[in-house]
Amino acid sequence: MRALLVDHSAPSGLRLGETTDPEPAHNQALIRVTATSLNFGEVSHAVSQAPDGTVLGWDAVGVVERAAADGSGPAAGTPVLTLGESGGWAELRAVDTQLLGSAPADTDPGALSTLPVTGTSALRALRRIGSLTGKRVLITGSTGGVGRYAVQLAHLGGAHVIASTGAPDAHGDSLRALGADEVIPGPEHTGALVDAVVDCVGGPQLVQAFEKLAPHGTLVAVGDVTLQPVQFPPGAFLGDGGRHGRSIVTFHLQDGPLPGPDLTWLADRIASADLTPQISWRGSWNQVDEAITALMGRRLHGKAVLDITP
Repeated sequence: MRALLVDHSAPSGLRLGETTDPEPAHNQALIRVTATSLNFGEVSHAVSQAPDGTVLGWDAVGVVERAAADGSGPAAGTPVLTLGESGGWAELRAVDTQLLGSAPADTDPGALSTLPVTGTSALRALRRIGSLTGKRVLITGSTGGVGRYAVQLAHLGGAHVIASTGAPDAHGDSLRALGADEVIPGPEHTGALVDAVVDCVGGPQLVQAFEKLAPHGTLVAVGDVTLQPVQFPPGAFLGDGGRHGRSIVTFHLQDGPLPGPDLTWLADRIASADLTPQISWRGSWNQVDEAITALMGRRLHGKAVLDITP
């Protein structure tokens, strides 16, 4: 089969080449991949650290070519979206049936490919907060893949959504269209205290966002794109002045139940247009160098999608 192989001599660290077909385990389905999306973390870290010839890729969408031998999962011919630690950047992917979700027929594979990491991360981060109805929820890094889905899902859950972005003039209209009630240039501009935060930035913004938490508020630390130190001032964790009960919780996508049902639910939301995928770049996987240049240059506010073309 063809796949994007790690090649440290290539401009992007990847080249399109031939490799061995995957052999599914007893509990795995074999997927014929039609689209994949790129995540900043896998491109910025995984590619540089993996040996030449490795097939990476967290997100992949396609059709079941061979159902799992143990009878779990969907039948051959079913459209699916999949999540895994590797193997998504290839024509074929073997994946545990608990790590795939079914998709409605005729749903755009490129749109679905934006969901496995970013959509599921946003959904599970918001669940850590609990009921969203009527709460003031701050989303930092709101123009990124996770951030944009968090804005939409928080809005669908009935929250008052405050989207934080470094360029509110440039992105305000698009974020409001996704469901943001306010668009601000940073956590320090929230005005009134917030009930919850989904932090996709880390560093100083995490500290600023924690300072804006109301009593018993929760900050879910999802991302750390700045790689800057997180330094809280003296007294930041004192509970006086009514600031008691605040918490910071760490996040990992694979914490809790396996994501198959969440992927199916998210796919249904894309099919019904309740969620917008916000694709910022799309092209054939032959154009992977162009896609990675745009992604690493921080020119994308949304997702980069590769169609697995002949």
